[in-house]
Amino acid sequence: MLDISRGINSLSNFKRNTTEFMEQLRKTGKPVVLTVNGKAELVVQDVESYQKLLELVERLETIEAVKVALQEMKEGKGEPVDEVFKEIMQSLDEK
Repeated sequence: MLDISRGINSLSNFKRNTTEFMEQLRKTGKPVVLTVNGKAELVVQDVESYQKLLELVERLETIEAVKVALQEMKEGKGEPVDEVFKEIMQSLDEK
């Protein structure tokens, strides 16, 4: 979880020192929380770290979907694999 007690700066400071912030973001890969009137408003991070975060979220969503599917299968809510493959093949033939 993001510890917002570190890496906090004002938006005004960010605007004045954008180049330095960009270097820091690239170097550390850690996000910076920007404040407006003392209140956290934005999080800025480098594109590589952001891409890694998106990939992690996608993996976690996939894992959760598999867990749900396995639970449904245990509860008898799933469809037999033969029927699913038949439906897939039919949908491909229609295209």
